Amino acid sequence: MEKEYEEEAGKIYCANCVHCKLLRTQNGSNQYQLRVRCAAGMWKKKLGEEKFYKYFTVARRSLDTCDYYEPMGETKAFIKDLKKTLPIKDELYAESY
Repeated sequence: MEKEYEEEAGKIYCANCVHCKLLRTQNGSNQYQLRVRCAAGMWKKKLGEEKFYKYFTVARRSLDTCDYYEPMGETKAFIKDLKKTLPIKDELYAESY
């Protein structure tokens, strides 16, 4: 099923897509960092490996078109709110047991 959505600025913001997933990556014995990935496989490195992005940069991830894009809501309001709540740098979090 092919879908193409054109947003106001001609961009599709990946953060507003159901395929944009948040995950933890271990960094030490009981620490982790937050990363995002595209569950539809649209973020690839040059050699074909899956690309993960730092969580605090997710509001900047966009594509011109995407066959897998499924918006989670109104893009402009979502991205505006997301930019307000995202951390400003990459942070370490401690596991809580």
